Amino acid sequence: MNYALLTQRLGISIEAELLELALTHSSYAYENGKTPNNERLEFLGDSVLGFVVTGHVYLENPDLDEGSLSRLRSAIVSAKTLAVAANQIGLGEFIRLGKGELATGGQTKTNILADTFEAIIGAAYLSGGLAPAKHIIDSLVLPLLSSEDELLETSEPRTVLSELLKSLGKSDATFDVTHEGPDHDRTFFAKVVVDGVDISKGSGRTRKAAEAQAAIDALKTLRG
Repeated sequence: MNYALLTQRLGISIEAELLELALTHSSYAYENGKTPNNERLEFLGDSVLGFVVTGHVYLENPDLDEGSLSRLRSAIVSAKTLAVAANQIGLGEFIRLGKGELATGGQTKTNILADTFEAIIGAAYLSGGLAPAKHIIDSLVLPLLSSEDELLETSEPRTVLSELLKSLGKSDATFDVTHEGPDHDRTFFAKVVVDGVDISKGSGRTRKAAEAQAAIDALKTLRG
């Protein structure tokens, strides 16, 4: 594995052992003698990320109240946002996965990408302190704030949809969800219903993903 290429893309150096651990998913660890995985580093990276992002949104948005700051922070550190950041450096190609995850496209799964990205931040922090960890966040995560409205809609589409419907004088949306397939390979289908009318549809591998996609499409429809 060309870890030098990854550190080049990150723009910092990380101790080789820490970087390898950060890239080791639990599925790989389990299949290789239950060796250590990246979950502890993910825990650490999540805290470092939250600290840096909280400071940034507080200082850069002096007019926002606590609730708005919390929503913005949650949007930035959401799995979807972190997966976008991870894809900017092609992180998926470096993650060590078990055979089962490899077979099901684990390199592209949002949660795996996001968790590994947090583990990388944790490894950077242990390797060199706050500065290299902050460099990753400053260069790959915070630039995604250039479109705050889009960021909020992607991470909290149901909340944004509810607020839009309220401003339009409409009833809140309800979600009609069905599914197909066996338990281990199920696909969910969601419809957004407003005042008895179906206005959008969405699908996903989980109920939450299907509802989120349907809410995003509903926002586009309502704004027409």
